[in-house]
Amino acid sequence: MQQTDIAAIESWHAHVYFDAGSRDQAHGLREAIMVRFAGRMEMGRFHERLVGPHPRWSYQIAFAPAAFTEIISWLVLNRGELVVFTHPNTGDALGDHRDRAIWMGDCLALNLDALRAAT
Repeated sequence: MQQTDIAAIESWHAHVYFDAGSRDQAHGLREAIMVRFAGRMEMGRFHERLVGPHPRWSYQIAFAPAAFTEIISWLVLNRGELVVFTHPNTGDALGDHRDRAIWMGDCLALNLDALRAAT
């Protein structure tokens, strides 16, 4: 088996998924994340539409590898019933989303064609 050095991970993205019924919960979690991790992550837009490969409405949390343990551990304990999709960014968007994903909650089918078209 070929191994890849973890230095290949430039950053991480965690995508919090929600719908009309869980919008308020997602917004509350977003506010808590911004307070708790201010200056250690970048918060993306609150999309109430499908974006890229994501099968539900979402927002993105972008962070450095050094913040992974703290942010992911906090999300595991505090996400409630929201689904969180996490992936590294190594320069291989398709592989990062398809082969290297971490799911909290249900695993959902991504629109991988959106990533194939981008390569």
